[in-house]
Amino acid sequence: MNRDWLRKDFYRLLDVDEDADQAVIKKSYRRLAQKLHPDANPSDDTAAERFKEVSEAYSVLSDPDRRKEYDQVRAMGAGGFGGGGFDRGSGNFGGGGQVRFEDIVGGFRGGGLGDLFGFGGARRGPRRGADVSAALDLTFEQAVKGATTAVAVDSDVRCGRCGGNGAEPGTQIDVCGGCGGTGTVASNQGFFSFTNPCRQCGGSGRMIDSPCAGCRGAGHERKARTIKVKIPPGVKDGNTIRLRGRGSPGLQGGPPGDLLVKLRVAAHPRFTRRGDDLVLKLPVSFTEAALGAKVEVPTLNGPVNLKIPAGTPSGKTFRVRRKGVQRRRGGPGDLLVTVSVTVPPKLPRDARKMLEEFRDRYETDDPRENF
Repeated sequence: MNRDWLRKDFYRLLDVDEDADQAVIKKSYRRLAQKLHPDANPSDDTAAERFKEVSEAYSVLSDPDRRKEYDQVRAMGAGGFGGGGFDRGSGNFGGGGQVRFEDIVGGFRGGGLGDLFGFGGARRGPRRGADVSAALDLTFEQAVKGATTAVAVDSDVRCGRCGGNGAEPGTQIDVCGGCGGTGTVASNQGFFSFTNPCRQCGGSGRMIDSPCAGCRGAGHERKARTIKVKIPPGVKDGNTIRLRGRGSPGLQGGPPGDLLVKLRVAAHPRFTRRGDDLVLKLPVSFTEAALGAKVEVPTLNGPVNLKIPAGTPSGKTFRVRRKGVQRRRGGPGDLLVTVSVTVPPKLPRDARKMLEEFRDRYETDDPRENF
């Protein structure tokens, strides 16, 4: 797609009607390509040029999406460029009324043909404020359970003195005489007409004789704020929470931006996370693991009792239901308790003698036999 579409009639080049289907277009192209191919016309420069034009036309009309865009260009040109062409003197496209180039380009903005000619919007109308980023430190418990806390932000806010209009209170804001309040001025270059931001008002459409002393006419000022943040349960380290409309104020009456709060979750001395489950490594004694016991297990909501069966090996994991991370939907996850059998670093003489007797009498199997 390029600006040559303004002057080329691909339907005429392929000798087909504008409502021709793909089969008709393909058939006509094959006929013309065979007739105009350079191999069939080795010394005919005119035929070679026609062959290129026909090939270009077919490449556009054979693609449904490109054909649709091409038809839109023709429609914006007062119904087509084939008959009569473009009249530079009157600004007419053949068969249509007066059309300014800027009107054609303006029709492309916001659609599939946006920026076809490389022009952007000229007017500086209402603009959305910038997003503001901040970091918030949370404890492990706050992230798991949810919390309401506050984050410190240093950013632009609407000027409290002028209310954001940029003018000193009690003074008047006039409509710009250079653009009549539109924020843009038109300039003619040949048969094209372009619009640009008004230099007198900077594109705002307003003239302020007495700028606000607080913000010097900017309409906003830098200020430290403390903003309340509701943390949902189950957030993770690195998650970002978006607070709509709590960013920098908009320009020219535009809406404010958002506040993006990145969460930094501190580690816990006992617990780690595995998805929505909490993981805990629980030390147990040799006798508790060998003989079995009922032990107290900490959770984030108070201790619970856990039964350790006799003969529990080190590394065995038990699941304590609904003592994990609160999900956003549904109940909480679980607590995964992995036991770690502790061995005394030093044994009294009588205890050592009893263990040696136990070893000699009862440890008949080699634990590394199948290792």
